[in-house]
Amino acid sequence: MAEKVMVGMSGGVDSSVAALVLQRQGYDVCSATLRLFNNDDVGLNDRTRTCCSLEDVEDARSVAYKLNINHYVFNFSDQFKEQVIKRFANSYERGETPNPCIECNRYIKFGKMIERAAILDCDYIATGHYVKRQYDSVSGRYLLKKATDNTKDQTYMLYPLTQKMLAKTLFPLGDMHKSQARDLAEEANLINARKPDSQDICFVKDGDYAGFLEKIMGVKSPQGSFIYKDGTILGKHKGIIHYTIGQRKGLGISYEHPLFVLDKNSDTNVIKLGENQDLFSNRLIADDVNYVAVDTLTTSMKVTAKARYSQKESPAVVHPLSEAQVMVEFKDPQRAITKGQAVVFYDGDIVVGGGTIR
Repeated sequence: MAEKVMVGMSGGVDSSVAALVLQRQGYDVCSATLRLFNNDDVGLNDRTRTCCSLEDVEDARSVAYKLNINHYVFNFSDQFKEQVIKRFANSYERGETPNPCIECNRYIKFGKMIERAAILDCDYIATGHYVKRQYDSVSGRYLLKKATDNTKDQTYMLYPLTQKMLAKTLFPLGDMHKSQARDLAEEANLINARKPDSQDICFVKDGDYAGFLEKIMGVKSPQGSFIYKDGTILGKHKGIIHYTIGQRKGLGISYEHPLFVLDKNSDTNVIKLGENQDLFSNRLIADDVNYVAVDTLTTSMKVTAKARYSQKESPAVVHPLSEAQVMVEFKDPQRAITKGQAVVFYDGDIVVGGGTIR
């Protein structure tokens, strides 16, 4: 009897091709779309998003019909609001810059879908992420490895996956390039073959994070002081949620040379400004660490690491401070290390682990 796989189908091309590939490999495939919010509830009224909206549910259902597989829709909007949207708002209020896609993977997409898959007697779930999963018989652990297509690699977003999650998850696009996925979708006449990739955060319209926080979540972010790094008051800011570390444009400050956001202090409601060279640092502290390739670290380890999704990795050393906290020391200073973002560290193409920058 063929093993049964539930594919998390977002309505986009990647997850649809994941279902197609697994079906051709002989798996008994079904699909599921997670309803994470209602468009009206988060101020969306267009088709510019490619995950989680009502239109995406319809696209996923169309693909399931084309592939002749059962399709389910699970409503996790309450859990999504609690575990993702509220965490997003709270993080901004603390002066951080969060990454809600990571939190969604951690708390919703994998854990909840695995639970539902078990109820339906599925052996695995699968997603359209560009990563590889491999079982290492020496360590007895599942490894999370970079995708063949370096331009689409998503291991940074999936570092929170636990061994239990990896044991139950397949990633059929790990060896594929994006262009190949689109070609397969087009050959199979899937409705979303040329659908654009998702942009920004799925529940925030036009990337206006501050507007979403104020209008939808009711976050209060009062004006406060801009100060120069020496303590000199330079003017008023419009609320710390409107700024991020490294920002130069939109400050509204006239000065003899360009200024950049160096720090945001939610306790004092002060934003510190300085020069570009002040943004570079070679150390960070991260907590809520999840290890993938190892059970834990008891001694320092040489790795490559990156503190933003779009950054290139840089040589570093991870120093364990406790079971869930590390210090990452980079060989070369990194620009604009930001609280709330993730740091992910690698051994070659293998994810060692990662955590949240504090």
